Formats: sequence, structure tokens, C-alpha cells
Amino acid sequence: MIKQAIGLCAIGILSAACSSKPSAGKQENELSMLVGTYTSGSSKGIYTFRFNEETGIATPLSEVTLSNPSYLTLSADGKFVYAVSEEDGASSAVNAFAFDQEKGTLQLLNSQPTEGSSPCYVSTDGKKVLTANYGGGSMSVFTVQSNGSLAKIDTLFLGAATGPDSERQGAAHVHCATFSPDGNYIFATDFSADRLLQYAVHEKEEKPRPLSATVDIAPGSGPRHLTFSPNGKFAYLINELSGKVIAFSYADGRLNEIQTITADTVRAKGSADIHLSPDGKYLYASNRLKEDGLAIFEVNGETGTLAKVGYQLTGIHPRNFNITPNGKYLLVACRDSNVIQVFERDPITGLLTDTKQDIVVDKPVCIQFAE
Repeated sequence: MIKQAIGLCAIGILSAACSSKPSAGKQENELSMLVGTYTSGSSKGIYTFRFNEETGIATPLSEVTLSNPSYLTLSADGKFVYAVSEEDGASSAVNAFAFDQEKGTLQLLNSQPTEGSSPCYVSTDGKKVLTANYGGGSMSVFTVQSNGSLAKIDTLFLGAATGPDSERQGAAHVHCATFSPDGNYIFATDFSADRLLQYAVHEKEEKPRPLSATVDIAPGSGPRHLTFSPNGKFAYLINELSGKVIAFSYADGRLNEIQTITADTVRAKGSADIHLSPDGKYLYASNRLKEDGLAIFEVNGETGTLAKVGYQLTGIHPRNFNITPNGKYLLVACRDSNVIQVFERDPITGLLTDTKQDIVVDKPVCIQFAE
């Protein structure tokens, strides 16, 4: 019954009830969960849930209409949500919302054009908001105003197209733009040039400053998403085309490669997302197009190197996934299966067990939690 009720709300059949009669405020062990979607089907936009991180049960709360919110992020205090509209041309935008965690409701503050088409990633340090614009091959920078809304675009940084894959790297694509753990640097994945772009962030400077140094990746790799370890000492890059994970040591803006290991063993050229467990002991990387699922790696806490320990098959097209803050559950947004799968994690082995508590949502592609 849980699966059915959540599914009905998520696809809009019970949207009025979900929007106008949210449940009581968060209880013990409950998280706020936001889901971004593609809206070419029955999805309306962003859906909010209450997720119990002890039982793995999700309860629908609310929805907001927004075109193709394929990626979203929250401010550190959970009061604001920033979501892209992954559209072409003038419709490409980033949207700022005020977020009421108790009710699960979102109120639009404003929207700003990204000036780069198909924004597919957004991040914030509370002062700036970054979008990675896949179609535009660029990174946009916005200043966060005192009420959480966004000022007009500050800067547009451009990527390049120098990679050898003429079909996938024939035009510039930027897929991820994120802040370093120390807050002093920005890294952007220049997908079609097989490199990481680097920018410095200084309190006295209004705009990020591009650094001449880049982190070069093997030709034809297609760098996609970058994540940092909880202790800030290591970083891990998933490469979409090569299907490989690159491990780096990190210190004061410098990434030094320490290992390359394969996540996609069938060479499907569809690797997508990457996350570490909250304790930093396990890393997960999603693969699409063939053998859709998650590669599971154990992390050496001293060296940051990885050892593959398993592979978990999932629904179709696991474009994004996330792990609950307590590390107990890993949720996978399976875009083409129209479900979010809820897996329970074994904290000792890192392996996953399907709880069969699917959350039915049309074309889910992003999951975020707020405590």
C-alpha cells in the first residue's frame, strides 16, 4: 500500500491532497527528501517526501510544477532549494525556492537564465550558486541574495571540445561544478576536453578566478561527476565514456591522481553518478545503458585507494542516487523504470539489499535529503 499511495501522489493522481494536506512535521529519524524529475511524461516537477531513515519508508508530502528539474541542491541550513530547468536556449534556468521542511512545501523566489543550454547540475556554498550547462558547454555563477533568491548571472566560464570521441565529444559539455571541501576552490568537469577546470574563490573578489592549471584526464574519458571524501583528503571522479573511477589525493586546491579503477566492465559508455558512504568506507558508482547498476568499492582510509567488492543491479538508467545521512539506505533514481529503489546497506561489507519499498515517480533523476 505504501508503494501504491506514493506512486499515485508522485504521478499527480492525488496531487491536490498531497499539496494541500501535508502530514505533521518531521518526527524522530525522519528526513525531508526532494526528488527532481524529467517532465516529458506525467511528472509535474519536484516532489517532496518524508523519509524514515530507520524503516526506509517514504511518505509523500508535496509537489511543485517546474519544467525538467533534473538536478537540485539545498542550502546548508535546508531553508533554500536551487533547481535547474534543463531546457534549451532562453528557457534554460536556475530556480530558487524557499523550503519549509516541516510541511515539505516549496515557494518559488525567482528564476534566472543560465545563459548556457541544458543546465544539468547545481551546487552552492551559501554565497554563490553554480550551474553546469551540458548543452552550453559552460559553468554559470550566481550570487545568493540575503533572502535566498539569486542575482543575475555573474560570470559564464566556457569549456572546450578537444576529446577524440567525435560523436560524444564533438561539442563542449560541462557536466558538474562543485566546491572543494575547504571552500576555496571550484572544480568543473570539462567533459569534451577530458579535463577538470579549476577556479579560486576569494572573500575579497566578487567572482571566482579561473586558474591556468587544469587536471588532465586520459583522452576519451568524458569526466562527469566529482565527489570528495568526508575528511576532505581525497576526491573521486567518475568518467562517463571510459567507465573508470579516478582517485585523487586533495590538498589546498591540488588534485594528485593516485589510482584508476574500472566501474563499467562492459564498456557501455554510460557511467553516471558517484557517492561515498557517510563514514567514507565505501564508494558507489552508477552505470547505465548495459548491466545497469552500481559498482561497489571499499576505500582504504589511509591511502584513499579503492578495491572492488561487488556490483548491484538496479532498475533501468540509474542516473542519480543518494545515501541517507545515517548510512543505512541507498536510494537509486531509475529514470526509465519510473521508480526510486530503496536499498539497505550493510555497513560492514558495503553490499546492498533491495527492500522492495519502491517509490513510484515518473522519470526520477535526482534525490536530495535534508535533516
